[in-house]
Amino acid sequence: MDQASSDVINADPPSPEDECFRPQLAETELGKSRVRAGAGAASAPDTAGFGVYVHWPFCKAKCPYCDFNSHVRHAPPDEARFIAAFRREIAHMRALSGPKQAQTVFFGGGTPSLMAPGTVAAILEAIDAAWPLSADAEVTLEANPTSVEAERFAGYGAAGVNRVSLGVQALHDADLQGLGRMHSVAEALAAVAIARRAFRRVSFDLIYARPRQTPEGWAAELRRALAEGCEHLSLYQLTIEPGTPFERLYGAGKLILPDDDISRALWDVTQEVTAQAGLPAYEVSNHARPGAEARHNQIYWRYGTYAGIGAGAHGRLVVDGTRRALFTERAPEDWLARVEAHGHGIVSDDALSAAEQADEMLLMGLRLKEGVDLARHARLGGRVDEARIAALAAAGFVTRAGDRLSVTPAGFPVLNAVIAQLAQ
Repeated sequence: MDQASSDVINADPPSPEDECFRPQLAETELGKSRVRAGAGAASAPDTAGFGVYVHWPFCKAKCPYCDFNSHVRHAPPDEARFIAAFRREIAHMRALSGPKQAQTVFFGGGTPSLMAPGTVAAILEAIDAAWPLSADAEVTLEANPTSVEAERFAGYGAAGVNRVSLGVQALHDADLQGLGRMHSVAEALAAVAIARRAFRRVSFDLIYARPRQTPEGWAAELRRALAEGCEHLSLYQLTIEPGTPFERLYGAGKLILPDDDISRALWDVTQEVTAQAGLPAYEVSNHARPGAEARHNQIYWRYGTYAGIGAGAHGRLVVDGTRRALFTERAPEDWLARVEAHGHGIVSDDALSAAEQADEMLLMGLRLKEGVDLARHARLGGRVDEARIAALAAAGFVTRAGDRLSVTPAGFPVLNAVIAQLAQ
């Protein structure tokens, strides 16, 4: 998308995502704009669930669009040493959070499918010992669809993974090469087929608004993806992230993205084709059959709590009645050294004020089709301007039903602008 258009919503490309959807809740622009007044304010009871995010920071190669905490190493990491560090950090986070039951676990990255299945099993055992997994816990692992990694799927299933998220990214070989991906369309579709046999639930990611992409071509690609029979798709608009090779190419005029009109047409095609196939958007970039939504990500969007484990992981925990934002060391080797020396890799631990909590809840919750509960938002200390809500509703961008505030289909393409209006 034309980067001059700040009003059109741009979701982060998946990893993986990780992915790459960002499973970690990044510090919000709204939060950055506020002074940390009232830090230490009591948090409202945890009603949106509790999950555990585990970050595996290594990749075989760095994609040119990716700004996530992923690292390429010539020698494979010492997985036994990392298992020991994960166990120690899990124990530390458990001491902070107190007793909880985990409804979800998400292995993100990086490329978690580079881990041996035994490593995944060991980490899950440590999580279950700290926060017993619910009987129906969703355990997701992000994977790249190369044939070598696909062969590990049976091992991951035996370890306890029951949902996989595949970083397919495109169903067009030339575009896969342009995105720096190491697999072909044939490999991707073969991995999807293997995943469907190995796991109860399968999702995969695609990136659109790619160079030279047309609405007609994207519609055909989407229909091909939907024909694979998966119940969940994450569909992200390509964005230019600071410090990436794509940013340098874009700045030099060597990477031309679709203009605003084509980008909006691509958005419209996304909504139309997925809805017709029975996978409507339940979040601005995520589509699923009813009941197949990503439960772990819903914990973020519904402003639940979660422990972030591993290099560069973010967490939101309620500690002694106060909601805290926790961040760990990003560099894998430095994180490892910190954990071995101190029992954890935390480098930032901030108490969130009532206003910051309310801002985060609004920013995350309005991404969901279901919207946000304004009564809960008020209990967190949030305030909304009724006149602004009325104006946005009159323009067709939001709808209000009692205490539930939701963004309309017309509002989602300009979600950033809607949130900015509500947060002022």
